Amino acid sequence: MPAYTFKDFTSDQEVRWCPGCDDYVILRSMQKALPDMGVRKEDVVFISGIGCSSRFPYYMDTYGMHSIHGRAPGIATGVKLANPNLSVWVMTGDGDSMAIGGNHFIHALRRNVDLNIVMFNNEIYGLTKGQFSPTSLLGQKTKSSPYGNTQPPFSPGELALGANARFFARIAGNNPKVISQILIEAHQFKGTSLIEVLQNCVIFNDGCFDSVTNKDVKEDKQIFLEHGKPMLFGKDKEKGIVLKGLKLEVVTIGENGVTLADILVHDAKEKDPTLHQMLVRLEHPMVTGVIRSYEDFTLEEREDALTAEVKARSPFTKTDDLFFSGETYQVK
Repeated sequence: MPAYTFKDFTSDQEVRWCPGCDDYVILRSMQKALPDMGVRKEDVVFISGIGCSSRFPYYMDTYGMHSIHGRAPGIATGVKLANPNLSVWVMTGDGDSMAIGGNHFIHALRRNVDLNIVMFNNEIYGLTKGQFSPTSLLGQKTKSSPYGNTQPPFSPGELALGANARFFARIAGNNPKVISQILIEAHQFKGTSLIEVLQNCVIFNDGCFDSVTNKDVKEDKQIFLEHGKPMLFGKDKEKGIVLKGLKLEVVTIGENGVTLADILVHDAKEKDPTLHQMLVRLEHPMVTGVIRSYEDFTLEEREDALTAEVKARSPFTKTDDLFFSGETYQVK
């Protein structure tokens, strides 16, 4: 196995994103994470659809395909089934994946193919110059909603868990170290992984996540979850999350008799997604990190098991046996 560095995964193509775009952070995070994944570069494939994020394959010195709008998960599924040894990545945006590509997106998650989906969520259409997307906020003024968006947004996490996603993570686009960490975890997971990156669009939706990602507020507005650890946040980790009835509540340790023992401990591997769904919906603080990581049978494993079962009980060992079975005739 060669000793790779990020340079080995950097192509000779000029990167054509706007200056200051978080896409640069995601790109560099991926290039730095890949050497730690233990995969040969010729066994890595990036598949994308259409959008700013979908230029990603050009900038990676690996195999890749800039495919058609919304269809990257379907193409990636075919690639993975044809060669299960590949590390397959889908690079997509909120519009590409949840508008025109919504069907392919949810069915990839449902089937649990062993591939990784990275969603660049900037709550806008960037490449087509600023129209509202499936994640644009209610009332948001855009090029296609000059008086305000009247359509409630999708929550990528809620949609994913509703489609029975086994792995879901959310992370801020201005945190390269953590992005690399999550990418490695997604690669190690067996099944479909979805990473939502809160990505700022400096031209058409600048500051869309500032209220939770800015340095001066993120300690109080975000909670980063780690499996097996208490759900704590705040500058001094003095705040935590507890379950009261059917709701999650924020408490302060030391107030009203609250102790560390009262704080929920994160279990990302729990099969029942109920608590994961509650965490995804929580608005204050916004939950980041790996929220769900439950390993299940993959589509490939189910297909292989079914094929082996059918072969074992079939009287035919090759196609010719089938063709010459029963009543046959010859044309002379």
